[in-house]
Amino acid sequence: MATTATIDESKLERFLGQVVLDLGGSFNAVLVQIGDRLGLYRAMADGSPVTSAELAERTGTTERYVREWLAAQAAGGYVSYDPDSGRYTLPPEQAAALADPDSTVFMPGGFDVAASVINDRDKIARAFRTGDGVGWHEHHHDLFSGTERFFRASYRANLVESWIPALSGVEEKLRAGAKVADVGCGHGASTILMAETYPRSEFVGFDLHGASIEAARAAAEQAAVSDRVSFEPAGAKDYPGSGYDLVAFFDCLHDMGDPVGALRHVRETIADDGSVMVVEPFADDRLENNLNPVGRLFYAASATICVPASRDQEVGLALGGQAGEKRLREVAEQGGFSGFRRAAETPFNLVLELRP
Repeated sequence: MATTATIDESKLERFLGQVVLDLGGSFNAVLVQIGDRLGLYRAMADGSPVTSAELAERTGTTERYVREWLAAQAAGGYVSYDPDSGRYTLPPEQAAALADPDSTVFMPGGFDVAASVINDRDKIARAFRTGDGVGWHEHHHDLFSGTERFFRASYRANLVESWIPALSGVEEKLRAGAKVADVGCGHGASTILMAETYPRSEFVGFDLHGASIEAARAAAEQAAVSDRVSFEPAGAKDYPGSGYDLVAFFDCLHDMGDPVGALRHVRETIADDGSVMVVEPFADDRLENNLNPVGRLFYAASATICVPASRDQEVGLALGGQAGEKRLREVAEQGGFSGFRRAAETPFNLVLELRP
């Protein structure tokens, strides 16, 4: 016989408050995209207080829409509002996160990724029912550009400053001239950043997504590094070449259907004294220790992007975006690597070094 649970009104009130915050955040995600694409944040980046009419004039937009956009941004703490003057200001901290694409904390790309999975919700829901996958190439185009924009900020902050120096002898090789493969390179942000920093080395980025390879090639031309960077369409288990001093996987190993097979291929193509750098989302080995805002974000992305991508490929291991170091060590050992250590970490990343 069914029983009716007693509702704690104070707990219900707190939960509904969380729901309201989430709903507001969901709507604001669209407004962040609009502010980014129409240049509203960039037009406020100098920190000068503006009215809605002044901001509309600066950006060639309509005042009535901008007025409502500004009010929503002020309610969420994205801009500040002075009721005496009726003007809005983008504080410098928010400007760094929202208006400067070269900032190491630039965030709008993350909102593009979130919007992409909302656009793809029917495909993802169907995969929940059938157990099939949703291929990376099947997603809304915001995912591809959004992923590059979001992760590029973290790579700019950490890759050459702390992650590569934390690897055993790798930076010295790169400065002298090394051969590097960036597997699952996407739009090439990580590959190009390394090439800019280590001009004596040669870099090749591999990715199965043809449109991303084309975007990476264009980005390399713009960055003037095409003399030492190339991008080729290839999978993690069959990319060409051998004798690589460094093979890197940036936030992609867990997306692969057969990460063990991918690492076995790396084992065959790496130099005898080569290294593998695996950058993965930060996660503890125990689920309960990941039940926090960062874990919530990563589990949500994993459920809508990472697990579906892996299930669309052969094997379909579906490590997920919160695999944790213990599980990743098991995959590395099955792939033929006996050397495994955590070389570095951030609140958002695990940086693992694998050696033969």
